[in-house]
Amino acid sequence: MSICIVGTGMGSPGTLTAEALKAIEKADAVIGADRLISSLPDSCRAAKHVCVDPDEIKGHISRHPDKSVCVLMSGDTGFYSGTKRLLEKIGAADVRVLPGISSIQYFAALLKRPWQDWKLVSAHGKNVGAAGIVRENSETFFLTGGDLGVRAICAQLTAAGLGGLSVTVGENLGGDNERIKTSPADMLTRSGSDELAVMLVDNPQPGRLVSCGFPDDAFIRGATPMTKSEVRSVILSKLRLCGTDVVYDVGAGTGSVSVESALLARKGRVYSFERTEEGRRLIGENADKFGVPNIRVVSGEAPASFADLPAPDASFIGGSGGSLKKILDTLLAKNPHMRFVISAVALETLSEAAGLLKNLPVCHTEIVQVAVSRARFLGDYHLMTACNPVYILSAEGRPVNNT
Repeated sequence: MSICIVGTGMGSPGTLTAEALKAIEKADAVIGADRLISSLPDSCRAAKHVCVDPDEIKGHISRHPDKSVCVLMSGDTGFYSGTKRLLEKIGAADVRVLPGISSIQYFAALLKRPWQDWKLVSAHGKNVGAAGIVRENSETFFLTGGDLGVRAICAQLTAAGLGGLSVTVGENLGGDNERIKTSPADMLTRSGSDELAVMLVDNPQPGRLVSCGFPDDAFIRGATPMTKSEVRSVILSKLRLCGTDVVYDVGAGTGSVSVESALLARKGRVYSFERTEEGRRLIGENADKFGVPNIRVVSGEAPASFADLPAPDASFIGGSGGSLKKILDTLLAKNPHMRFVISAVALETLSEAAGLLKNLPVCHTEIVQVAVSRARFLGDYHLMTACNPVYILSAEGRPVNNT
């Protein structure tokens, strides 16, 4: 038996490589999606089997050990392809893999543009932080699909204030109804197609949002309390977040700490725990504005709402609803090494938190007071107005040694 996995390019005979065509013509059987099977040239005389599930493909191959089989993959076998998963199922030994023309190669050629500096993103069947990625890159290429088509991505960009950026969309590449169009992102929220498409977003002024301590007016605000900019900076510095951290924000309010945590832990996940409906709405709106899809808003009372969630690497407790001890005990049970920060405005909260830290299995305990004064104008003069002091307590879990 011989097995060959073939990249079929854009799914039309004209974008098959000569080597891929030769392998298909020599095969006893070809397996692939209906779209790819139906586009094969007449010179392909092999038995044709419509199938895309790796387990089903493996089963078909095992039932015909004496056959020469070609498995068809759209585009290139190494560019967001099902090839990797199939090889994991059938084993890579004695399998030949033939690359194809990828959608990015074909699209860039149509546009007569080099693509080596493009940021490549697959939004096929999964949510991505389109706004955050586009904001940081001058050229961003998206494979679209599923719930995140052209319209949905452009809606994310528009919500984040990037609706004026130029977007070029390629629809049905390689087909008879191939179409290329360029329009501002906000226009494509209404007229963009949800067909099989790729898109390129041009951002002439890319730049990364750098935390910590965005201005307070950068956030969508309501009556829900919000951790102020200067205090937020100290909190985030004490959390010492890493890029892949799982973060809990307990009593998240408007989500200002959640948003900045999500920007720092871009490959991680932030769980925002908020009891009020308005607060949960504001967290979602601010997550959309800053383009951070790695925030999950959780309702309910803490710590019961922690159940069935991944253990946190770091936690910020901005509000406890009178359950501070239970919250800390639950968090440390989930991860005895967790880093955490507590903020307190009332002296009673400070006293309770300080007392708990004395008796919990923690180390590297710090208590600081942040007292901020902001200038206000009175005629030609600047007068400093003091804000309420905030106490910030931080520590790191230290597992009890039972040996």
